[in-house]
Amino acid sequence: MSYCDSTSIKVFLVPNEDTAGGSLWENGAPTNIPINILSRHYLPPVVQSCRLPALVEKDGNFCRAGLAVVLRHIIQRASDTDCNRKDVSELLGFKKTCLKACAEVSQWTRLCEISIPLAVEGFLKDLSDQKAAIPPEILHLEDKLREPVRVHNDDKIRRQKLQLLSKEREKDPDEKASERSLGCYFDEGADTTRDSKKENKDMEVDSLELRTALSKLSVEQVPAVTSREQPCIRKVKTTDLPTLERVFAEGLYFTLTDVVLLPCLHYFFVSLGNCRDEGLKALPLLARWYQHVQEVPGVKKAASSCGIHLLNLTAPLPSAAMQIRSFCDPKKDKAESTDLHFRGGPRPTMNKLEENGISAKFTSHPCPSWSLDWRNLPLAVNPIEGKLSPERALRKQQQLDNIISIVTKLAKPGDTIVDFCSGGGHVGIVLAHTLPLCQVILVENKEESLVRAKDRCDDLRLNNIWFIQANLDYFTGPFEIGVALHACGVATDMVIDHCIKALAAFVISPCCYGFIQNTVKATFPRSQKFKSVLSYKEHMVLCRFADQTAVQLPPERRMIGKKCMGLVDLDRVWSAEEHRYTAYVSSMEPDSCSPKNNLIVGSSSDRSLRLTA
Repeated sequence: MSYCDSTSIKVFLVPNEDTAGGSLWENGAPTNIPINILSRHYLPPVVQSCRLPALVEKDGNFCRAGLAVVLRHIIQRASDTDCNRKDVSELLGFKKTCLKACAEVSQWTRLCEISIPLAVEGFLKDLSDQKAAIPPEILHLEDKLREPVRVHNDDKIRRQKLQLLSKEREKDPDEKASERSLGCYFDEGADTTRDSKKENKDMEVDSLELRTALSKLSVEQVPAVTSREQPCIRKVKTTDLPTLERVFAEGLYFTLTDVVLLPCLHYFFVSLGNCRDEGLKALPLLARWYQHVQEVPGVKKAASSCGIHLLNLTAPLPSAAMQIRSFCDPKKDKAESTDLHFRGGPRPTMNKLEENGISAKFTSHPCPSWSLDWRNLPLAVNPIEGKLSPERALRKQQQLDNIISIVTKLAKPGDTIVDFCSGGGHVGIVLAHTLPLCQVILVENKEESLVRAKDRCDDLRLNNIWFIQANLDYFTGPFEIGVALHACGVATDMVIDHCIKALAAFVISPCCYGFIQNTVKATFPRSQKFKSVLSYKEHMVLCRFADQTAVQLPPERRMIGKKCMGLVDLDRVWSAEEHRYTAYVSSMEPDSCSPKNNLIVGSSSDRSLRLTA
């Protein structure tokens, strides 16, 4: 907020239960942003259901939660307020996707938003041990800075870099003729003098990329190099051009990621104390990144207003031979790729399951002919209001009938129903309208979808619905029933786990089986029965072929796809039963309402599924 000079948002700090006194807030509060202290008990109800930080609208029913989501919205508001603040709008990066992916599935978002802050916090808690090992998360970030830079339309910048390298070699009469060729940059047998020249060239090239990066933050862009490339430079193949050096965390340009990491890495460097020089030897790229960030206009001023006085580090030159510890376990990868018993294709995998008494099981739909009277419902309740074509709207109505028929049998007055991965709110809006005595919460990561859903609810004047833009993990409130229509890939498993943790019933239609993979939140197979028979790789075969149910495919292939869907979801059902749930897999009626027409229904022991119509 200090960097964006955002003043339109009121800020409240919520003390933890173990916080003693108020002097801490006074010492650490930014000088340019008014700060208020608010007890957790006085937070708006929708905010009490979320992890902080959170941002709530004035009407109290629309909340954004999670560090990346909140910061992205602050940037968007600041950009809308002052369209000349290009330095602010550029924080969201190319296509405005910086830190947009959920931390549950994106390793990069999780590293920046969660892992690095927690690692630094843990490191700071024990400052007595001056020889404490550098946290592996910090080393992993250093390793990420070594990855090649990929930016949109970088061909011109790389040719400018090649031209600069060529000019520097032409100035040195002692260079060998072979070294003046465009493809040769370094001599492995160079002596100390030549190493010194190389360092100077590295600094000049780095200056080229830094100037290019900083120019993007200016209203008037200034080309990094104004001279036209030589003909020999223009003829060089793109694959033969030198790579770009990383200037900031995500590559060449300053983004929100740098803003998130700066305070964390600053306090980490400060905490190193007398061991800082030794620590920097293992973190040369992070040290150089730290210095680059300080050259961005406005960063030092914003940091100073927050009580952060940036250090002047001597960044050592990185060594290409330096090995940085990585989270990747090559032994594990090798073991996975050399499975001698693995056979590709769905049939061997399905046969293996059948030999062990496992086959897809589908329970009859409890309400196959149940349907809402769509013609007499308000227009804003109808899916066609959500910008769908008439044909898609009809199929969406049929999908909603399948889910809502089961939810209405499960729901009791006063229940809280959460529509996870709600999108435009097709399920949640109908539930809020048809069950006025229940509280409905839409949880969705995409802001534009939730805004569209809120507009529809405003037309209906619904007062029993909340909107939460957040990742699944940031919703922490209690609820009785969780629903999700076409939760993509591993999102289905995350919703099920969230419901089990809350002892809530669930009605879920999975989707995008081909996107299923092991994450920090879920590993596959899910159930012990499946784990005893299938390896992860064999289970992925089922997931890939479960996506082959499109209507244009041959009937035999669609039948195999449906069986694979049933097996993947049976594994999910058995995993829920291991947590003392009653669960089953059913199919939507009619089958034609969606190629992904499975339903997974589950309930804890205190809430009957009422399987009879």
